[in-house]
Amino acid sequence: MKKILYIPALLLLAACSNKPKDAKTELADLKKQQADLTSQIAALQAKVGTGDSTKAADVSAITLKPGMFTNYVQIQGRIDAQNNVTAYPQASAIITGIFVKVGDHVSKGETLAQLDNSVLVQNVAQAQTQVSLMKTLYDRQKALWDQKIGTEVQYLQAQTNLQSAEKQIASLRQQSDLYRIISPISGTIDQMDLRLGQVATPGGQGSGIRVVNADVLKVKADVPESYSSSVNQGDSVKILFPDVEDSLITRVTFASKVIDANSRSFGIEIKLPQNKEFRPNMTAVLKIADYSRRNVIVIPVNAIQKSDEGDYVYINVNGYAKRKNIQEGSTSGGLTEITSGLSSGDQLITEGASELGDGDKVRVLAAN
Repeated sequence: MKKILYIPALLLLAACSNKPKDAKTELADLKKQQADLTSQIAALQAKVGTGDSTKAADVSAITLKPGMFTNYVQIQGRIDAQNNVTAYPQASAIITGIFVKVGDHVSKGETLAQLDNSVLVQNVAQAQTQVSLMKTLYDRQKALWDQKIGTEVQYLQAQTNLQSAEKQIASLRQQSDLYRIISPISGTIDQMDLRLGQVATPGGQGSGIRVVNADVLKVKADVPESYSSSVNQGDSVKILFPDVEDSLITRVTFASKVIDANSRSFGIEIKLPQNKEFRPNMTAVLKIADYSRRNVIVIPVNAIQKSDEGDYVYINVNGYAKRKNIQEGSTSGGLTEITSGLSSGDQLITEGASELGDGDKVRVLAAN
C-alpha cells in the first residue's frame, strides 16, 4: 500500500516542478540573456578590432575636401530642325508635274510640284485678251480727252473698264497659284510620297512635301511639372548624344510657361551649334542643373551604408575604421551631398567598407 501511495506523490511533485513560468518572469529571463549576448558580441568585436596588423582589412580611401555640388535633372529629348515644315497644295487636283526629289536643296518660294490648272490657264488667257482690249480703248479715250475731245464720263468709263479687267486677271493668277506646291522655306526635301496622276488634296495624307532646314537645329524635350520652379530659360544644361558619342554644355533657350493638361509637363528648347553629325529626331539626353552649392562635402554614393539607425560611412583614423553617422542632401551623377557627419580632411573609406565593423584595423592600399 505504501508503494501505491508513493508513486502518485512523485507524479504530483514532478507536475509541480514543470509548471510554466508566468509571462513577466519569462520576459525578464529573455532580456537578461539578450544583455549577456550583446555584451559578448561587443567584447568579440573589440577583440577582432584590436588584432595584429596581419589581420588588417585592405581598403581604398579618399581625403575629403569642400567642393562644388550640382544637382541635375535628367530628361530625354530629341533633335528637331528649327525650320521643319510640310508644304501642301491649296487646291484639290491631279498632279501633273513633280520637280524635286528627296535630298534636293530648294529655295523659299520654289515650285515643288504642279497640279492640273488647265481651266484656269485658259481663263487667264481670255482675261489677258480682255485686258489688252481695255488697254487699247483706254489709251485712245485718254488721247481724245487730252485734246478736249469727248466727255469726261467716256474717259472715266474706259479707265474703270481697264482697272476691272486687270483685277480680274490678277484674281485668276492668284487662283492658279493655288495649284502649285511651293516651298515655304529654304532647305532640303526630307520626305515626299507624291506620284504623277495622284489626286492631291489640301492637308491630305500623302499630299505634302516635307522641307527641313538642317543648318539650324534644336533639342526639344518635355519636363515634368514637378520641376516647373527649378528649370527655367537660361539654365545651364549638358546634352549627351548617345548615337554620335558627343556632348556639349549650353543653356536652355526657351522654357514654356504653360503646363500641358494631358502630360502634366512643359516644353523646353535648346539651340544647337552646327554639326554635320546631328540629325533631326536623333536622341538627346539632357542634364539640367537645377541646384548648385559651393563649399560642401561630396562623397561617392557607393560609400554610404544603411541601417535601421540611419545612414553611415567609415573613415580611417590612425589605421582603424571609425563609423560615422551622416545626414545627406541631394544625389546626382553618383555623388551625394553631405550636410552633416563629415569634415574636411576626413579620410573616407570607399572600397572594402561593406566588410568592416567599427574599430576594425585597416590598411589603405589606395588613397586620393
